[in-house]
Amino acid sequence: MPRGRSTSTKRQKEAARQQRQREKAERRSMRKQEQPDIQLDEEAEMRANAAEQAALFNIGAGDES
Repeated sequence: MPRGRSTSTKRQKEAARQQRQREKAERRSMRKQEQPDIQLDEEAEMRANAAEQAALFNIGAGDES
């Protein structure tokens, strides 16, 4: 009567665990690579909005003088 798991079952289980770890690490690195692009786009958009607002205030200030 066998007491524990066979060696091949253990190997299969360990290989599956390692594959999941590799996939998880790959997903993590993909997220890290994508994140800076989003921040740069948001930063450029904020600068454009700030420039538009500054232009509006300059136009209003020029009319009052």
